[in-house]
Amino acid sequence: MVSIYTPRERMLAAYEGRFSDVVPVAPEFWYYIPAKLLGLPMCQFELDVPHWQALQHTFKHYACEGWGIVAPGTPALTEQQRSATHRLDDGRYEQVNTITTGRYSLTSRTVFDAHEPSWLTERYIKNFDADWPMYANATLVAPETLDWRPVQSALDQVGEDYLLEVFAGFPFVDYAGTQREGGLQQVIFDLIEREGEMRALQKRHIEQVTGLIRAAFAHTTARAIFIASSWSSMSLLSPAIWRKWERPLLIAAIEAAHECGGLIHHHFHGRCMAILPDLAALGLDCICPWERPPGGDVTNLAAVRQALGEHTTFNGNVNTVETLIRGTPADAHREVQEILAAYEGSPRLIIGTGDQVGAETPDDNIHAMIAAARR
Repeated sequence: MVSIYTPRERMLAAYEGRFSDVVPVAPEFWYYIPAKLLGLPMCQFELDVPHWQALQHTFKHYACEGWGIVAPGTPALTEQQRSATHRLDDGRYEQVNTITTGRYSLTSRTVFDAHEPSWLTERYIKNFDADWPMYANATLVAPETLDWRPVQSALDQVGEDYLLEVFAGFPFVDYAGTQREGGLQQVIFDLIEREGEMRALQKRHIEQVTGLIRAAFAHTTARAIFIASSWSSMSLLSPAIWRKWERPLLIAAIEAAHECGGLIHHHFHGRCMAILPDLAALGLDCICPWERPPGGDVTNLAAVRQALGEHTTFNGNVNTVETLIRGTPADAHREVQEILAAYEGSPRLIIGTGDQVGAETPDDNIHAMIAAARR
């Protein structure tokens, strides 16, 4: 009798290097397509709808596999934290977040738009010496103090519909830069000019992420951990900076997840081929999305497969702009066939997209991508 797998089981089988009944197909439906299917403006989608729930609706709509993330609730902290959202004159919304200790406050501002995902207009950390200690104490908290009930509730409600992973954080440069005024450019200066302080922060960050991973497996039924990235790619960092500031976190996170018997998935956008041997040697269970140009530099799928071997699962590579937005169903079919051919005979494959699927993507192209893998 042929075994029938659930979408979640197919993803887990691929992460573990096992064959299932079909090759999993997991387009990165993140903001645009779920908001479109729910008929909501982006601001309402982000502010009011649990993201894991929107993904569940989307994956079921397209009858495909997928992955998503969920995070624990934050504890009550010594620092007073407040958040207020108000409507702007142009129909957008602004969320003002403050962290206060005594007479000193940190402020960040985020704008929510009807059509595009939100963006920061003000970041907490303006003055390195004054702001960093306060921000670090507010974010690098003991994992045991987090509320894991929302994570387990989401896992229970998603069930077998897709693979819901626990969000464990970012590599260090992303963590350091997300709320640093001046963004990536300023963080690069900080790494050079304030190396001692940044090394101390890196150590605390690694301890917090690894503790969170162990707590996630201890307090929930999650099977996989997710490490995100925004700036941590060879599109923005040099291999030397990545090896010095990003790789240590990944090594520690992988060790923690595997010690707990769990799986770990790293989302790595942009160019990556300059550190392909490094990525392959880490021992990650899955890496995505292996972007083609112009967003990435993955054009030699055979080289990627040879480097990863049968130790790390490949997920991604279908071009979201040239193929899914501007192309035809035949183009989507052709690109999927290229990936299938490169990974023929290997269970370490998930057909995915090189970035999130855009709102203007023709539905026929999405269905063609899924159908091509099913055949």
